[in-house]
Amino acid sequence: MKTLKTIAAVVLLSTAATSVSAGGLAPVIPVGPVEIVPVEPTGSISPGLIVLGVLGALVAASASF
Repeated sequence: MKTLKTIAAVVLLSTAATSVSAGGLAPVIPVGPVEIVPVEPTGSISPGLIVLGVLGALVAASASF
């Protein structure tokens, strides 16, 4: 009985696999060349703003205690 169920499952799976590609495979969509645009470097964050942010965080932390 187990062998019969195994054979039936194999037949079912093989039938489903062949019916999926019955209409043929889909055509390949051509992709054009990809252009890589160089990115110009931007300026970094001013060190003064970093110091100001750290001082603001320290003031906020000390005010919450």
